[in-house]
Formats: sequence, C-alpha cells, structure tokens
Amino acid sequence: MQPQNIQTDRLILVPFTLAVADALLRGEVSILRKVGLQPTPSWPDQEAIETLPKIIRNLKLVQEPTGFESWMVVRRSDKTVIGDAGFKGLPNADGEVDIGYAIIEQEHQKGYGLEVAKGLADWACQQPGVKAITAKCLRHNAPSVRILKKLGMQEAGGDEQLIYWRMPTTAPTPQV
Repeated sequence: MQPQNIQTDRLILVPFTLAVADALLRGEVSILRKVGLQPTPSWPDQEAIETLPKIIRNLKLVQEPTGFESWMVVRRSDKTVIGDAGFKGLPNADGEVDIGYAIIEQEHQKGYGLEVAKGLADWACQQPGVKAITAKCLRHNAPSVRILKKLGMQEAGGDEQLIYWRMPTTAPTPQV
C-alpha cells in the first residue's frame, strides 16, 4: 500500500512513483500535471536529475513505494514542486534510516528545509522497526548543520568533509 502524502503547515510531501521518476529522468516534466502538481522551470534541478537514477533503483527494489524512498516537496499554496527529500531505503539491521532533502535555490532561507526534515522525521518515528534517523552533510554547509541541530540530531562522527548525525526515534522532535 502506497504511503499517504505527508502534510506540514506549508508543504505536502508526495511519494515518488516509478512512473513519475522514470518520466522526469526522460525530461517529461508534464507528468507532474498529470498527477495534479505544478512544474517549475527550477525543478528538477541538476541535483535532482543526478538523484533520479538512485530513486528509480530504490523503487524497483519494492513493489510499490513504502515511504522509505523519496518524496517530492510540494508547496501547498500552489501545488508547485520545490524540491525532493526522503530516505535512502528501508531501515538497516540496526533500525536506522538515513534522511536527505534538497530545496531549489529560489526557495532557500524560507524554513522549508526544516519543515521537510521534521515532516519526514515525524513520519519515520511512527514506522515500526525504525530506531534512529541518521543524516550526513558537508562540514561547510551551515544551513544544513542548523537544520539538523534544530531537528534534534546529535553529531555522531565525521571525517574531513562530512559530519554524521544521529537521532534516536524515542527522542521528541522539536516543534517548527
């Protein structure tokens, strides 16, 4: 059973389907209108295009979306897709799911990143078998560092380029 959309104050997170991801990879943005969404010339951006093969690969591993794949980030007010977010697959053996998100540049610094991350984290915390949410971001990516800290994640290591983050699902998620 395909997961239902996640609703936040200003956003709707819509699970990717294989048909939508395949069409977008072929440059057929008109697929968005067919599913009731508004395309924008800014999405899919280059980062999303590079991610689409991974999204397709993850969707092919399951019969239908489980929610642990990727979601389109849609502005509620006009149904415009402004980014993508999600998880990198089903929980691992330790019950961890890795979260990621990307908002188009024109929509940066409006609080959408935190709203998306919180919506996904809240959803994940309700799923059986999920014990922790993880993430990673570049050390110099100050906006992502702020978002992950506000989400309640704790640094769990890293290397010269990346910071690794972790949050047990038993931890309360902050209010946005």
